[in-house]
Amino acid sequence: MKIRLFLVLLAVSTMFGCGAHTARFYPVQGPLSAQTPAPVLIAKISGTFTPGDIFVTMPDGEICKGRWTIVKPAQVPKGAATASAPTNAMQPVWDSIYGPGYYVSHVLGTHYYAQTVVTGNRGTTMNVEMFSQPGEKDGSPRIKGVAKDSRDNIYKLVVGWE
Repeated sequence: MKIRLFLVLLAVSTMFGCGAHTARFYPVQGPLSAQTPAPVLIAKISGTFTPGDIFVTMPDGEICKGRWTIVKPAQVPKGAATASAPTNAMQPVWDSIYGPGYYVSHVLGTHYYAQTVVTGNRGTTMNVEMFSQPGEKDGSPRIKGVAKDSRDNIYKLVVGWE
């Protein structure tokens, strides 16, 4: 039990710890993914256990910014069918990047799930979602995410640390 609590606290502190995180948005679908080489968008994410800021630089230099927040896990009433669980407009994006059923199996109901809509100074908007889970081998947290912009691009989000 103590090890599990430690891993959860480690995941939270790593995901939302002090300082800024660097995130990379890799285009996997849409016009940007068709470019050779495909541009990688760089973002800065801040926050410490509370909502934080996110800044994404688009390939044309447009700066998109927003404020991410933690989403509380959905509560399904006792005795309710699992099919009645809430759905998310970004669920198909998660499943298209990580495989069918990924959102329901791994993201839905997690305690470390964040969302935001970032807006650019030239009109671009982007829905961004990310969550933290323990690593497969060493127990360290892994942050995975997805994004979809108003220009029909879908991105895989990878977060690193500075």
